Amino acid sequence: MLKRGIKDGIPIGLGYFSVSFSFGILAIANGFSVFEAVLISMTNLTSAGQFAGITIIASMGSLLEMAVTQLIINMRYSLMAISLSQKVDKRFGISARLLLGFGITDEIFAVAMGSRKEISRKYFLGLMSLPYVGWTLGTLAGAVFGNIMPDIICDALGIALFGMFIAIVVPDMKRDGKIALTVVIAVVISCILYYVPFFSKVSSGFSVIISAVTAAAVAALVSVHDENNEKSISGRERYD
Repeated sequence: MLKRGIKDGIPIGLGYFSVSFSFGILAIANGFSVFEAVLISMTNLTSAGQFAGITIIASMGSLLEMAVTQLIINMRYSLMAISLSQKVDKRFGISARLLLGFGITDEIFAVAMGSRKEISRKYFLGLMSLPYVGWTLGTLAGAVFGNIMPDIICDALGIALFGMFIAIVVPDMKRDGKIALTVVIAVVISCILYYVPFFSKVSSGFSVIISAVTAAAVAALVSVHDENNEKSISGRERYD
């Protein structure tokens, strides 16, 4: 089971190496030391959370901004962990569940849920091992070699995370209009907070919070309204 988990984790580890390379570059550019950058990646496994975190730290954001931003960005992992905990075997004790909570990511969750068998401790340990190593080593490589590599290469690698997010979001936007609406609302609010002078005092951390919460709230209201309409139409059809 351990070998199968390691094998399934190879593609994730390779992908994480390239993205965390960008994180290492960005961390050094914002005044972090190599040790600090690597320590952040070793104690966290959340790409969006880490990128947002160092941005808030670099802009002298408050602890409240950091806490709320991380809560919003990483809340989905709690839901993933709850879902995945229903698929683990009986020997998956408390210590193993704590490890699962630390090691779960979008990609690891998707691979684990796609498994037809129950998730064992050895399988999950193998599955998260290479992604964890890839994320940490990628950060180290970006932090060390980011100052050596030509600026044009560093700039190109620095937008890798944005490219990854686009690759994740755009296909879902094409399939579901509600997701597209959520993304558009978030983008519009972000642009307003950034470009309108009246909102110039709003920090980048709270801008992320405001955009994410508002877009999610509007999308949720639209979804509830659509569901009520569908139930109403279905009820009329049965009555007729």
